[in-house]
Amino acid sequence: MSHVIITGGSSGIGAAIAEACALRGDTVSLIARGAEALQRFASALETHCVRDGARVTTATADVSQADSVSEAVAVCEEQNGPCDLLVTSAGVVKPSRFDLQGPETFEAQLATNLFGTVNAVRAVYPGMVARRQGRVLMLGSGAGLIGVYGYTAYCASKYAVAGFAEALRAEARTFGVTVSICYPPDTETPQLAGELPDRPAEATATIGAGGRLSAHAVAQAALAGVERGRFAIYPGTQMKLLGLFGSVAMPILRPLFDRRIDRVHRNSR
Repeated sequence: MSHVIITGGSSGIGAAIAEACALRGDTVSLIARGAEALQRFASALETHCVRDGARVTTATADVSQADSVSEAVAVCEEQNGPCDLLVTSAGVVKPSRFDLQGPETFEAQLATNLFGTVNAVRAVYPGMVARRQGRVLMLGSGAGLIGVYGYTAYCASKYAVAGFAEALRAEARTFGVTVSICYPPDTETPQLAGELPDRPAEATATIGAGGRLSAHAVAQAALAGVERGRFAIYPGTQMKLLGLFGSVAMPILRPLFDRRIDRVHRNSR
């Protein structure tokens, strides 16, 4: 039985990973900012998914604040023992063209997506290093592989998470700690539902044909990748192609996307 700590664990991909872990008998600790939604999901998880004496623990935290995350992780580890697998799923996205988005909204996405990931890892990593074992799964995004019109802040945050994961992997492996990062495409979650009304038409024209996956499908792919010890996990065929061949294809994709964006602008006149 493993102890899995999940930030952003009350909805979306984090909740789907929590469900999958509970069903296989893991003890799950959920960390999120909204206490009411957190307790509601935890109760449902305990009722329908928990197996073989495992349990669900909750703690509230703002992942952008290092002390808040550290305290929440301490509560979870005090109740359930050391963290065997950390999943950093907390995230936020507010699409807008760069010149139309205020600095507070831009920086909030960096604070949650990048520093929220870093803060959670920092809270468990020293213990994993001391024990010479542990696994970290960061939730990246397809927007960490390719720049998207109207997503300057989100892309910046997810590219940064990818760089953090890449560098940490090289360091962590010497201590027996495994680092993985998952790059999901658009995923059917409450976050996507809230995001789509603000998605620029130019973004829809370039990435709208990329397809979507269910949160359950992403969770299964992510956990399977972790179990196999993979670093980069690409759910779905399109993400796999982008992850493996994106750097080579970008000279072709950029002008293709530019033409699609130009078409949107012509049609809107």
